[in-house]
Amino acid sequence: MPPLRICIYPKDVAALTGRSYDAAKRLLRQARAAAGKPAGALLTVADFCHHTGLDAQQVTAALNPPLRRAA
Repeated sequence: MPPLRICIYPKDVAALTGRSYDAAKRLLRQARAAAGKPAGALLTVADFCHHTGLDAQQVTAALNPPLRRAA
């Protein structure tokens, strides 16, 4: 079983929120600044959810879909 993803990227934010890629980058930049992290630092799902108010369990579930077993 692969490890759970804990970092979130603009592509993920765009898919989760329906925003454009550029708007997702801006949102991540704002969340990174709110978390007190320097530019270029990785942002965790927890940091992102704290900033946006989204449920961390739902976001984690969306980023880590269940594995399909080979038949």
